[in-house]
Amino acid sequence: MSLRYALLALLTVEPMTGYDLFKHFESSVGYVWHAPDSQIYPELRRMESDGLLEGREVPWGPRGKKTEYRITDEGVETFRAWMNTDLEYSRERDPAHLKAAYLEWAEPEAARSQMQAHITHYRARLEQWTEKIREIDDGASPMLNKRLSGIPAEEHQKTVAFKRFTYEGLIARAEHEIAWAERGLDLISELYRTP
Repeated sequence: MSLRYALLALLTVEPMTGYDLFKHFESSVGYVWHAPDSQIYPELRRMESDGLLEGREVPWGPRGKKTEYRITDEGVETFRAWMNTDLEYSRERDPAHLKAAYLEWAEPEAARSQMQAHITHYRARLEQWTEKIREIDDGASPMLNKRLSGIPAEEHQKTVAFKRFTYEGLIARAEHEIAWAERGLDLISELYRTP
């Protein structure tokens, strides 16, 4: 259900087509909620059916058309209500930590490889999220700039602060996961040390 609210969040900035939403999704909320286009398009149609969005055909290319979606007043109120409701946490699904619990079944080199892959993954994410903070700090985030242009100046500081806060949390998570996997490498070396 969070996909719906992620899409509503993006549409509070400006009307967008499904393709535009997918592009912006990947470069903004996609860092905290992954969804392929195969989920986005059906959800947009459901949201339109539920009265949260209005779709209108716009020209595309020399003869084509595509649907551009605009959030309705009901969509804004639905998004606001969600934002003012406590989150219901889902149960964990964490394949990396699940595998770690059973690494005694893996060959030492395979275990090392898995820990190294975890480090590589989170270092790449750390770099992406650090770049997002740089964009926020430098005023170079296109989506944030669009959002700021559509709200009163007195709202800018808190909007920027909450976006930065989100990426700070993701950076902290990445740093934690890197440190955890490095500890895993040390543990593997310790457990498989040859006398």
